[in-house]
Amino acid sequence: MHSAHIVFFVLGLTVGGNWVQADVQKPITEQCLICMCEALSGCNATAVCVNGACGIFRITWDQWVDSGRLTIPGDSPLTDSSFTNCANDPYCAADTLQSYMVKYGQDCNDDQMENCYDYGAIHYMGPFNCKADMPYTYESIFKRCLRNAMRDDKRQKSS
Repeated sequence: MHSAHIVFFVLGLTVGGNWVQADVQKPITEQCLICMCEALSGCNATAVCVNGACGIFRITWDQWVDSGRLTIPGDSPLTDSSFTNCANDPYCAADTLQSYMVKYGQDCNDDQMENCYDYGAIHYMGPFNCKADMPYTYESIFKRCLRNAMRDDKRQKSS
């Protein structure tokens, strides 16, 4: 089983699952979240924060603030640790990305659709630079993950 699938399977992270913030709209699919996680951090939850980007999705302070300062249960958005607590919690971090895409989602590659590719570009490069080329390593891991997921879906449907 792919490492990202293990992380999300163990956590029970699903699009319709019981997330920290139940009222968050969710434009990003579970598979897209898995591929973002894989491309950003290899879904490695041991590296808490790297250069100000935290958790398996490498959430930044600005993204967290723009997303509404979501928190883990029992935390306040006003505490010094609320950002890192949320960004390092896979559920809260996923909801942060969902809120961010509700606010900033757009068609970044001019294919007339807003989809996972666009969300990956927006998260990595920001909503005002998402039409630029993604860095090679991030883009290649992200696209490979999406291709593999589509191939796996086709195999399952033909079985």
